[in-house]
Amino acid sequence: MTHSPKSNRPLRGFTLTELAVVLVIVAILVGGMLIPLAAQDQLRRADETQKTLMDARDALLGFAAANGRLPCPATAASNGLEAGVAGVCTLLDPLDVVPVGFVPAATLGLAPLDNQKRLIDAWGNPLRYAVTTSNSSAFTKPMTGVGFATLVPDLIVCPTALLGASAVQNAGTLTADCPIGVSSLTSKAVAVIYSLGQNAGGGGGGIDESNNPNPNVSSSTLASDRVFISHEPTPAASANGEFDDLVVWLSPNILFNRMIAAGRLP
Repeated sequence: MTHSPKSNRPLRGFTLTELAVVLVIVAILVGGMLIPLAAQDQLRRADETQKTLMDARDALLGFAAANGRLPCPATAASNGLEAGVAGVCTLLDPLDVVPVGFVPAATLGLAPLDNQKRLIDAWGNPLRYAVTTSNSSAFTKPMTGVGFATLVPDLIVCPTALLGASAVQNAGTLTADCPIGVSSLTSKAVAVIYSLGQNAGGGGGGIDESNNPNPNVSSSTLASDRVFISHEPTPAASANGEFDDLVVWLSPNILFNRMIAAGRLP
């Protein structure tokens, strides 16, 4: 019976250098998996928020069909109810020229809500809502019997707040408009509903985001006016800074169509 000769060579393990290389490779692979997962989560939250914004817009249409007018925005103290007297909406700041507050979720019967009964986005931040004050707040007062010549909304949505040396014209006033040379996405929005996006807790300092009334921007620096900004997300390194707001608006034609069908107009 023969036996294989035993090897006298010692068993060889991994060197520190080899272990370090393995750990780096594992870290790269794990990091490559985490980044897409994080991106997928943000896309999911953005989609959920977009749906909530559209639901809010539909609720505004339903409210107008039932009540013959649009509701005022809610304030931080109104517990989700519209804030105003006889159709004249409460301003969050005396310097504001357009009422910009929160979606009146309790008035509209919407969810999900925070502890102040404000409609929230997928990041847990309250959604903002602005309504036109055109012709002495004609849209937040009973519109029955009011001529279409009076019902002319004036909220403007621009694709940028700054183009070269041209910024939003007359910012903070009733005559605010898109920068010179910039065509608006709409100049006749009845209402604008928007989310401050993922960066709501500390963002809003970019040039474009600062034109959408934001609690992180001092109201003494920029009063709420009729101009809002909407475009695809951009990073902090972009020309006008970080932008991740999600914005929708209500067309007067859709509003009139619903109100005519409900017998509220003309």
